Amino acid sequence: MNAIASNPLKTRQDVVRGAIQLIDPLVSCLTPGKARMIVGDGSAHYSEDVAGMEGFSRVLWALVPMLMGKCPEAEPYWALWREGLINGTDPAHPEYWGRIRDSDQRMVEMAAIGMGLCFVPERFWGELNEKQRENLYTWLNQINLYDMPKNNWRFFRIMVNLGFRKVGRPVDKGRLKEDLDMMEGHYVGDGWYFDAETMRDYYTIWGFHFYGLVYAAAMGAEDPDRCRRFTERAQLMAPRFACWFDREGRALPYGRSLTYRFAQGAFWSAMAFAGVRTEELGWGEMKHLWLSNLRSWVRMPIFDRGGALTVGYGYPNLCMAEGYNAPGSPYWGMKTFTALALPEDHPFWQVEERAYTPPQRFLDPQVRHLITRDGENRQVISYTAGNHGCGHMHEDEKYEKFAYSTHFTFSVAKESTVLEEGGYDSMLAVRRQGRDLWHGRSGCDSFRLTEEKVECVWRPMEGVRVETTLIPAGKWHIRRHIIHTDLPIDIAEGAFAVRRDWAGSRPCDRTASRMEDDARHAALWGACGSSAIFALKGYDRGRVVWMEPNTNLQYPRTNLPMLLASLPAGTHELICAVYADTEEARPDAVPAVIPR
Repeated sequence: MNAIASNPLKTRQDVVRGAIQLIDPLVSCLTPGKARMIVGDGSAHYSEDVAGMEGFSRVLWALVPMLMGKCPEAEPYWALWREGLINGTDPAHPEYWGRIRDSDQRMVEMAAIGMGLCFVPERFWGELNEKQRENLYTWLNQINLYDMPKNNWRFFRIMVNLGFRKVGRPVDKGRLKEDLDMMEGHYVGDGWYFDAETMRDYYTIWGFHFYGLVYAAAMGAEDPDRCRRFTERAQLMAPRFACWFDREGRALPYGRSLTYRFAQGAFWSAMAFAGVRTEELGWGEMKHLWLSNLRSWVRMPIFDRGGALTVGYGYPNLCMAEGYNAPGSPYWGMKTFTALALPEDHPFWQVEERAYTPPQRFLDPQVRHLITRDGENRQVISYTAGNHGCGHMHEDEKYEKFAYSTHFTFSVAKESTVLEEGGYDSMLAVRRQGRDLWHGRSGCDSFRLTEEKVECVWRPMEGVRVETTLIPAGKWHIRRHIIHTDLPIDIAEGAFAVRRDWAGSRPCDRTASRMEDDARHAALWGACGSSAIFALKGYDRGRVVWMEPNTNLQYPRTNLPMLLASLPAGTHELICAVYADTEEARPDAVPAVIPR
């Protein structure tokens, strides 16, 4: 639905053209004064006016580096967005962006404008008259007058104050120091920052590290010690984050805000922008991680009929979205184009892409992940101890699954009274026998990770305590549960959800002929991958569940192999083997790995 799908995305010129291909369909979505961009009819928790301003601003994440990199293709689009910038900050204009308040979404969107002021002041400041400059400063300076959350948002105010510093306008030095010190306080080691109270997810990457690298590029000479810390932490993160990518460039689907899609690659782009490399990852390796991720995304059906990005992951899907995902929100992914600030003759653009294959197994205790990959690097799977996220839609599904796959992704719940609607792939679901809601993992009492296994203790519901062990074994993994229950319960254990049909390339009856279930297992295999779950101890039967449409992030129609059991009150041991393959392969030989 967008011409970028056929763009090879290999050279700098390809990437410039790709950014323009993403921006061009949005011109018709601009309001008459060009200060808002309306790309759809969905909604977020903030007003439609604010959502329109968000859409407008997020395109700047691509336009700013293109202006820095002297890309002539950006000029006609900059003329439109400059008009919107002028009108949106003019209190007398009908499309004025308005007064903000504490924790206002518009604070988020100010960061891109701050970057423009900081790095291309001759465009964002020099092309405005004195009145327009005063309007811009006054509107942006509201960010210094109101409170904001104690999380990655503080970098948005840092970016605005960096812009003020560059154009010679007053900087709130107290706010700037407070925010920088707070961001330093979020660093916990091994390259990881936490967001909010404890969360470690993509916001460490496309939030803290992205802005830390931008800060280092802007302030290296004036704040060298802090910039050194930012870049050294990014160097620590780089080999860890590289473990999240498979050979196709697909990154682990994990945590919130996944509708930002190719923002996953923004870290590599920012590393190049700031001139930061590591011993393991040079320009060629980072370039491949970045571009292969972007290529993997634009080949997916993620655009509407007009070529605009949709809310969703592998396809348009409001079911998986957060309450802060407005129609223009996916354009935060435009941050991935930061490397376009580098000229054509920069070594990053001149070097050939080089594939980087991380270790087949990597333990990252900070984020509670044991990450594995198959021998061909076709699939990355992360086994987790439940790095619980709070305050977001589908937080249990996004943080608490036993395993996350770059190939199969994961599913979210629509409703929890029936298995078909519950999204219980890579999860053990429990309910009071014969009735009640199904409950999965939602936080851990305790956990332990080694390079061989993941262990955790959790309570799906009152009166039920589960001790879970996960052991990776190639394309298989073993799960062992010791369940202590004070009441009779039903349990349902899911493998990975598999695409049900092939969009016309294969008839549906072929899918049906390639599924089976019986007393000891359930299995699915087909052109889009294979998954199975085998009972080794304690289960009653296998069942292939036909999932409710639009629960899986990657495919709108899926089936799920599951094992089921009914257990009386008492203590029970359950052991199963789960299979996952990116290709069509009927599993049969269960690995001889039994946990102790």
